[in-house]
Amino acid sequence: MTENPLGYEKISKLLKNFAIPSILAALVGSLYNIVDQVFIGQGVGYLGNAATNVSYPFSTICLAISLLIGIGRVSLYLGNKDARSAAKTAGNGIVLMVILGLAYLVIGELLLTQLLIVFGATTEVFPYAQQYAGITLIGIPFLIVTNGMSNLIRADGSPKYSMTCMIAGAIVNTILDPIFIFVFHWGILGAALATVLGQIISFVLAIRYLWHFKTIHF
Repeated sequence: MTENPLGYEKISKLLKNFAIPSILAALVGSLYNIVDQVFIGQGVGYLGNAATNVSYPFSTICLAISLLIGIGRVSLYLGNKDARSAAKTAGNGIVLMVILGLAYLVIGELLLTQLLIVFGATTEVFPYAQQYAGITLIGIPFLIVTNGMSNLIRADGSPKYSMTCMIAGAIVNTILDPIFIFVFHWGILGAALATVLGQIISFVLAIRYLWHFKTIHF
C-alpha cells in the first residue's frame, strides 16, 4: 500500500498541494450556476435567470448529502493506518451515494411542483423552473457521487485529480451552454442539458479513480 502524503509531508507543502486544488475545485464548482445565469440571461431572459435561482436549492441539498457521506471517517481511518476499515467505509459511502442520489432523483421528480413552489417559484417563473429543474434533477445522482468521490480522492492523496474531475465538467458545461442555447435554440432546456452532460463527464472521471486508489484497496 502506498503511503499517503498527508501522513509524512510538511504542513507548508500539504497546504500548497492540497489547499490550492481544493479552492480551485470549489470555485469551478460554483461556475455551473454562474455560467448558466450568463447564457440564460442572454438567450432566455430574466425569467430564465429566476428559474435557475429557484432551482438552485436542489444543488445545495445535493452538496450537503455529498459532504455528509464523503468527508470524515475515511480520513480518520487512514490517519490511524487502518486501511481495511478505510476501504470498507469508502465502499459503503459510495454505495450510499448511489442509493441516496437515486432516491433524491425520484422524490424530486415526483414532488417537483410542490418543491418549486416552496423554493419561491412564481406563476411566471414556474414553467421555466419546471423545465430546468426537471432536467437537472437527472444529473443529481451523478453530482452526488462526483462530489462525494472528490473528497475521497483528495483523502487518498490525489487533490489534483479531484480538481480535474470538477474542472472537466465545468468546461464541458461552458462549451455546450452557448451551443445549445444560441445555435440549437433549445433555451433553458439547453442550459439544463449542458449542465447534466458536464456532471456526467465529471462522474465518469471520478468513477475511473476507483481502480486507481493508492491507499484504499477495496
